[in-house]
Amino acid sequence: MRRELLLVREMRDPAVTIIDLVGDRNAEEIRGEALRRSALLWHFTVLGEAASQVTGELRDSHPCVAWRAAARLRNGIVHGYWNIDVDTLVATAVDDLPQMVKDLESLIEVLRR
Repeated sequence: MRRELLLVREMRDPAVTIIDLVGDRNAEEIRGEALRRSALLWHFTVLGEAASQVTGELRDSHPCVAWRAAARLRNGIVHGYWNIDVDTLVATAVDDLPQMVKDLESLIEVLRR
């Protein structure tokens, strides 16, 4: 269970950072800030890599977490960097990650027990 706890934290922490990096900026503003855009790509990659390493048992027992979507986004970044849609990154940060963070924090509490 220790490895799973580490992986879930490795998902939660970059998700929180992504939300902070986007803040109230729109995709156009992010496109204009190369360093911020690079940081977003890195943190989405870390998030997705951790999601891809979680056991099937943990994924199946907590289907509310978007494990596969996180891993797919990571794969898109790593294997198709030049095609990454900043609008998608910003929308994911704003629309999906706040709930994912809540779900991951709940899961962390479960795994600590």
